[in-house]
Amino acid sequence: MDSQKVDMFIMSNSKYFESHHLPQIREQLLALDDSKWGLIQTLQFQDPTTILIVSLLAGGLGIDRFMIGDTGLGVGKLLTCGGFGIWAIVDWFIIMGAAKDKNIAKLQQVLY
Repeated sequence: MDSQKVDMFIMSNSKYFESHHLPQIREQLLALDDSKWGLIQTLQFQDPTTILIVSLLAGGLGIDRFMIGDTGLGVGKLLTCGGFGIWAIVDWFIIMGAAKDKNIAKLQQVLY
């Protein structure tokens, strides 16, 4: 694939991934054939900052976990009122990483 397209994709979507994943993503995209480029362009990634804001405002209800696709954990947080507040506070520190992990998993599904 064209390196200019790949670099533009990396620049515009780097906030959705951990920084140590970016070189690996770049290599995989460069090795990819052009037939999957349209599919890559249409992927919608979760914004980790938005997920963090939702976690701060409504984390006790599990909405943050529902948004990133962790339905089981979302139900658990909902039923326990965010683990009696403790789980909600812990998620403030780890939810951005979880969102970025979900984004990389979504991209990996398309790449393989």
